[in-house]
Amino acid sequence: LPEPVTAADGLDAEFWAGLEHDELRVQECRTCGTRQFPEWICHRCLGFDLSWVPVRPTGTLYSWERVWNPSHPAVTALPYLVVLVQLDDAPEVRMIGNLLGDPHQTVVIDSPLEAAFEHHERFTLVQWRSAGLRTDPPG
Repeated sequence: LPEPVTAADGLDAEFWAGLEHDELRVQECRTCGTRQFPEWICHRCLGFDLSWVPVRPTGTLYSWERVWNPSHPAVTALPYLVVLVQLDDAPEVRMIGNLLGDPHQTVVIDSPLEAAFEHHERFTLVQWRSAGLRTDPPG
C-alpha cells in the first residue's frame, strides 16, 4: 500500500509528528476551545488562532464495518474491521482506523477503545483495540 504522507500544505504535520511519539494530537481553537481535526479555520467560531494539543488516545466506538473485499491489491488479510472512533477528549473529532484482534469478533457500538500506535520505518499509524485488551499491532 502507498505510505501515508503529510498533506502537501503541511496542515496535518503536527498530527503525524505526534504519532511518532505515541501521542494523539488534535487542533484546538485558542478563541473558543473547539477541538477538531486539521483545518485552517475553526469550525465553530471561524477563528484562525489554532494550536495542536495532545489528547488521551481513547474513544468510543461510533460506527464500524467488517470489510470482506480488498480495497487495494496489496490487502490480502480478509475480513478486517474498520471503526469510526469518537475521541474522549475531543468529542467533536471522529477518527477512522482498523480494530485489532479477531476480525470475526462481536463489535458493539459505544464500546470503549484505545489507540494502538503501529510504527513502520517511515511513518506511524493509529489502530484501535478494545480498552484494556493488549493486542500489539503488527509490524
